[in-house]
Amino acid sequence: MSYEFSITGKKRLFKCIKQFIILNSSFIILLSSCSIEKQISKSARADVLNTKALQAAHVGISIFDPSANKYLYNYQADKYFVPASNTKIPTCYAAMKYLGDSLVAALVLENDTAILITPTGDPTLLHPEFKIQPLINLLKKEKRQIYINDDNWQDEALGSGWSWNDYDQSYMAERSPLPVYGNILEWTQEVNETNKPPLVYSSPETNWEVSFSDNEKARTFSVTRSIDKNYYTITLGVEKKRTITIPFVTNRVQSALELIKDTIFKEINKIELNKILIPGHGFTNSLKKINSQPTDSLLKPMMHRSDNFFAEQSLLMVSNERLGVMNDAKLIDTILKSDFKDLPQKPRWVDGSGLSRYNLFTPQDFIAILNKMKNEFGMDRIKVIFPTGGEGTISSYYKKDNGYIYAKTGTLSGVVAFSGFLYTKKGKLLIFSTLVNNHQASATDVRRAIEKFLQRVRNKY
Repeated sequence: MSYEFSITGKKRLFKCIKQFIILNSSFIILLSSCSIEKQISKSARADVLNTKALQAAHVGISIFDPSANKYLYNYQADKYFVPASNTKIPTCYAAMKYLGDSLVAALVLENDTAILITPTGDPTLLHPEFKIQPLINLLKKEKRQIYINDDNWQDEALGSGWSWNDYDQSYMAERSPLPVYGNILEWTQEVNETNKPPLVYSSPETNWEVSFSDNEKARTFSVTRSIDKNYYTITLGVEKKRTITIPFVTNRVQSALELIKDTIFKEINKIELNKILIPGHGFTNSLKKINSQPTDSLLKPMMHRSDNFFAEQSLLMVSNERLGVMNDAKLIDTILKSDFKDLPQKPRWVDGSGLSRYNLFTPQDFIAILNKMKNEFGMDRIKVIFPTGGEGTISSYYKKDNGYIYAKTGTLSGVVAFSGFLYTKKGKLLIFSTLVNNHQASATDVRRAIEKFLQRVRNKY
């Protein structure tokens, strides 16, 4: 009897010890978790929230641990902010998901005497960064009559909420169904010999209207453009050589057709679809896709240098792929109701680049989108597309964190945004979003404050 009691007692003792260990382990983990969250909160206050540069600003911060599926820190993370170029994050997600491995330069129908081209918004056409041009090569070799139809274009050249007085700035090139040369002209003044007037030329060359200013006191070469047409006013300067980049008026496909003509040495005639797809024309063959570039060769510069034009055209290409038309509003509405239907807060998303101040996102929205990117496409692909420390728009920041941080910047007047992925020194992958609105400090001071905070998180977690 005593022997049986002894065995039972031991079993009970071992069970109690086991439960004690489990409870204490859980308690230790809980304490550790609380400690980390308190550390992050303390760092956020010291490095960001209470700094002179940001005390009066509207600040939102969210730090998320995807492996534990929990937030480590939230500060106004469910509040709305103008995100500037962080808007390129949802644009990038849409492009990664729907544009496939290769961009489609155009859709082609053909018969015995003609081909019909439908543009897709591909921004790499005749762009100097992309030397291989499959569509241009096809058009050069084509002996039949070439037609183009742009009925699938259902948008405007400038995005909703863009600053209209920036129309002639290189960062605000027009959107179009058939972009060429990045929809910009490069104007160059070059002085070759003393006492001779400077040579002024554009790349690509054009026949568009030009006048010269009579301002003899000008010291700087400058070029301005009329708001609604390709009419340029040139002011000569004293520089031996200077180049200025200015967007041109696209007029849907018209300007592009004028510029392409000098490359393929033949006419492309615009035609309405209902006039050519009628009995007798013989366009009975199935639609052919003409591919251009690997998709990620477009997305990488879009994210690395925050290329607004690439972002805008990427979103339009997604729209054409999914809906058969190029229209931002229709495409955004579709994605918000499908891919992004479960975002913590419903954003106001109006363009591809973030030029518009109408965009409103929360830090938690960006956490959710970035987490979807990680889960659906993997970090290996993300690491190619997103810049890391010392690269792209963060070339002057996070240099010690090269290979450990992959993130997108955003900047407008009074706006600094920074969202992405962070590998900690303990090997944890975190997702973060920091959004700042209405600051009156220098953007550099704001970025340095955020940098200090994220580096502290990386070191401690």
